[in-house]
Amino acid sequence: MISIITLIIVFVLIAVRQVGNIRLRLWQIMLLGALAVLVSGEISPGRALEAINADVMLFLFGVFVIGQALEDSGYLGHLAYRLFRRARTLNGLILLVIFGMGLLSALLMNDTLAIIGTPVVLSLASRADTQPRVLLLSLAFAVTIGSVMSPIGNPQNLLIAIHGGVANPFVTFLRFLLAPTLVNLFLAYLLLRLFYRRHLHGRPLAHAIEPIKDARLAGLSRISLVILVVLIIAKIVTVLAGLEIDFKLTYIALAAALPVIVFIPRRPGLLRRLDWFTLIFFAAMFVLMQSVWDAGIFQSALAATNLDLTATGVILGVSVLLSQLLSNVPLVALYLPVLVQIGASARDMMALAAGSTIAGNLTLLGAASNIIIIQNAEKRGGATLSFWDFVRVGAPLTVINIAVYWLFLAIL
Repeated sequence: MISIITLIIVFVLIAVRQVGNIRLRLWQIMLLGALAVLVSGEISPGRALEAINADVMLFLFGVFVIGQALEDSGYLGHLAYRLFRRARTLNGLILLVIFGMGLLSALLMNDTLAIIGTPVVLSLASRADTQPRVLLLSLAFAVTIGSVMSPIGNPQNLLIAIHGGVANPFVTFLRFLLAPTLVNLFLAYLLLRLFYRRHLHGRPLAHAIEPIKDARLAGLSRISLVILVVLIIAKIVTVLAGLEIDFKLTYIALAAALPVIVFIPRRPGLLRRLDWFTLIFFAAMFVLMQSVWDAGIFQSALAATNLDLTATGVILGVSVLLSQLLSNVPLVALYLPVLVQIGASARDMMALAAGSTIAGNLTLLGAASNIIIIQNAEKRGGATLSFWDFVRVGAPLTVINIAVYWLFLAIL
């Protein structure tokens, strides 16, 4: 019971982010929650250590290294200029961010785009003379929605592709999820236009080429990006070919980061500037969520409902709601074996992928990419999204997204 009470308190603190005159950051709140269940004995130290997903932590570390090098060298600003220079107005910029980052997230994984994209949209917001909030939300919704349609768009989709008995994962994901994902990306754009219509000025945007600050580091960053893309393509080929190769995304991220890691002794400040607080947040989140799951209350409540766990609507609903409490990767890890055991269809697996991923649009805790974006934004000058900033747009967007996926999955 202590785990549930702690989780509720964590949710409340994340919503208000302040106690008296003390302003709390997300990693501090989650760390306090993890310490509470450890000190109270709700989870043992050994079990807590097991709960921390080393693959996720190492993957994030590798991509954080690449992202920091891209930013420090100035190469990230250079790439952003080339990608977004065609946007003439703020409206056009939001549309480009949503579709550009959304489509890229299907290839490079949403967490990767969250890491690399946050400093880009903050810079774009400054140049466009607008609130960072609207572009941060554009990025968050884009990488969540865009990653739905690919088996490598996010970690939970990869779990489904590998362990869900999905034949030809790339073909299957695109067949069921490509069209509704494109529709949902456009609907996200329309909803942001509706909520932020007062901020969407019609002034023409001025674009300027960002100078390269460190040519050597920029070259290494470019090499890291090329390695990242090549290895991801190799991963796609191995999956399509049905090759049994243990080719984890963790290995891809660390291998891609190697050129920069070798260079770090010459620029030790790069390592100091890594987003260590986000890594602390995730380690603490794994501990707290494991403690909540071990309490068994949610499992009992779900069993008492006597729901048909293979019905498309149920899969979508349960995935969205429980992902807020367990995070989407643990939710899929627990739900997937249930579906496999009862012989669920490819459509059911795609419903699980869509529901667990689109859950990220409901609240900040629904997706790891949301946390990465907010932590990175706060680290870079105080721009942030509050719990309510996110929910007031994300809640109606999630309802719309789920309705679209439900409709398309029912038709196919």
